[in-house]
Amino acid sequence: MIKQLQLHNFKCFAKQSLPFGKLTLLSGLNGMGKSSVIQSLLLLRQSYQQGLLHETGLALNGDLLRLGTAQDVFYENAQDDQLTLGLTLDTGAENRWNFDYTAADDVIKLAADSITTTDASVYTTPLFTDEFHYLQAERLGPRTSFGTSEYLVREHRQLGPSGEYAPYYLALFGSRDIPNQALHHPAAAAPALRNETEAWMGEVSPGTRINITSVPDMDLMGLRFSFVTGMNESRPYRATNVGFGLTYTLPIIVATLSAAPGSLLLIENPEAHLHPKGQALMGEMLARAASGGVQVVLETHSDHVLNGIRLAVHGGRIAPEDVRLHYFDRRDMGEFAQHLVVSPTIDRDGRIDDWPDGFFDQWDKSLEELLEPREE
Repeated sequence: MIKQLQLHNFKCFAKQSLPFGKLTLLSGLNGMGKSSVIQSLLLLRQSYQQGLLHETGLALNGDLLRLGTAQDVFYENAQDDQLTLGLTLDTGAENRWNFDYTAADDVIKLAADSITTTDASVYTTPLFTDEFHYLQAERLGPRTSFGTSEYLVREHRQLGPSGEYAPYYLALFGSRDIPNQALHHPAAAAPALRNETEAWMGEVSPGTRINITSVPDMDLMGLRFSFVTGMNESRPYRATNVGFGLTYTLPIIVATLSAAPGSLLLIENPEAHLHPKGQALMGEMLARAASGGVQVVLETHSDHVLNGIRLAVHGGRIAPEDVRLHYFDRRDMGEFAQHLVVSPTIDRDGRIDDWPDGFFDQWDKSLEELLEPREE
């Protein structure tokens, strides 16, 4: 498990050390550095998958990310010409990759001293193996059909960064029991992935049933949803006819239920297109996954997701010390802005000790303004 991330001269960070827990929540206004944290992890994985990280350098463009050239990711007020990404693991192993900056390169070359500062055992951790899922903010919305990939799905158990292979993944592995019993839903008819997925989807939209069909000659999967009310089930509706929420949520639920203890799960904006009840559900579900041994890193703007996590702590479904909260901010320091991170803590009752300005406080600010007398 990742215990700490170190960044030096990476994007908006001159120097930043960030502790991780079993569940790590990243929040803050837009453009404050939340995505940069996730991107640093993805760059390490992408570079390793391209066979470059260990001996060559950092690949800025690939299947997970396309960030341009070194100039696009190098801290603009840097005092030296080295970019560093570092990981500390729960085993105590400390790993550091140092890269020499040259503005036009799209592969930033490893510095000469980097090989001696990286423990090769890091490459057996989930960030670099198939025990990994990443779902980006821009997931696939409703479609008439979804793609397949024998290589990525059947061989490597990946859903794709946009969740594009979620229907195919569910078709292939839906009959297998979920590996994390902390996520068993009481309404699931069986602990199989398909049953558990429908049960959790039912929290978002009651009575949801998933209908997947194959078009083998075109390597496509059809996705429809039907709904059970009492003893009656509706006909299956195309995904394009039931709104964005169900399709956007499906890959998150499938990825979370499929993640075995010891896996790593990176999710951006799980609240997208969801009713507040569904957003709170996302927080609780991810907290339960983390309590079962999955390391979860999520970026969110939703106070409902946060409250779902707080309720999970309050209900004893995850220990407070397993949750890390980080709020990203930017301060004017004269010549240039400084990005900083505030890290509130949560107690066993789900209460948070520090609420910095901008940390999920917009409702309170709006309410205060509404309570002020109107100007005539």
